[in-house]
Amino acid sequence: MMLTAKGLVNTGIPFIFRAGLWKPRTRPGSFEGYGAKALPWLTEVKKELGVKITTEVATPEHVELCLKAGVDVLWIGARTTANPFSVQALADALKGLDIPVLVKNPIHADLGLWIGALERIAGSGITLLGAIHRGFHHYDNRPYRNCPDWELPIELKRQYPHLPIICDVSHISGHPDIIPMVAQRAMDLNMDGLLIESHIDPKVALSDAKQQVTPEELELIYNGLRRGQERIQDADFLEELEALRKQIDEIDVAMLDLLAERMNIVQGIGEQKREKGVTIFQLQRWRDVMENFLSRGGQKGLSKGFVKKILEAIHLESIEIQERSVRYQVTSKP
Repeated sequence: MMLTAKGLVNTGIPFIFRAGLWKPRTRPGSFEGYGAKALPWLTEVKKELGVKITTEVATPEHVELCLKAGVDVLWIGARTTANPFSVQALADALKGLDIPVLVKNPIHADLGLWIGALERIAGSGITLLGAIHRGFHHYDNRPYRNCPDWELPIELKRQYPHLPIICDVSHISGHPDIIPMVAQRAMDLNMDGLLIESHIDPKVALSDAKQQVTPEELELIYNGLRRGQERIQDADFLEELEALRKQIDEIDVAMLDLLAERMNIVQGIGEQKREKGVTIFQLQRWRDVMENFLSRGGQKGLSKGFVKKILEAIHLESIEIQERSVRYQVTSKP
């Protein structure tokens, strides 16, 4: 731990030193951290190197031990965030304290659950509150360990613009090869910080060895990041940007008009299917539409994933409109 911390200090990168003392695991037998006996190791890093330290807490006892040891920042892990009872127990333990607390998103893509955990901690009086975006588990996460689902942290930022959000690049990536790409995306989305795991010898790391990088590799990743700025005072640039945004706004309105027109036709189709006793979902029609959509999208230079996601959303709404038509007939029948 000390050697890794020294290596990070030598890079010159500004950082808070994170070490997981308690590691919740899906199944017993995996390395679950060294627990309380490792607290002196962590605090020695703070004392000798003068860096702030942080670790995950999952129980009120963890909170008490960390506060006594002088841990600077606490974070709540994804598994704990998913359990409102556990979060409330931590909130009660934090009541009246003045310490920064970071809340990771739950394992599955549930923005309400994430916000609920943040609200519980805020309700305890914690004012130094932040979120950690560590990605979400889906049936198929490739090429990630956890799918970033960037729209969720973006929506969190929209609702709570003053809430700092740190991106857990390592847990999203799962492998060093894509860490630079994920880190840059997080920077481009104006995240407030990055969480990247480092180890002096990743192959012998006791936890998440496949996603660790050495301090030297981390320095290369950090130095390779492009750092943009959210606001700029260049008048010519702002005028050109505003003109382009106006064009986008006009296109967006046109798209909404077309979608509304499309859904009106869908409702008519639903009524005809209802009268003839035809099932709402037509597999071959759906396959034909998807194939045609993907082909046309590719010809227009649009990515397959983007086109597929749009069509799936449109198709789901179309099915729901037709289902409402059927439900109306059933409930209205004398």
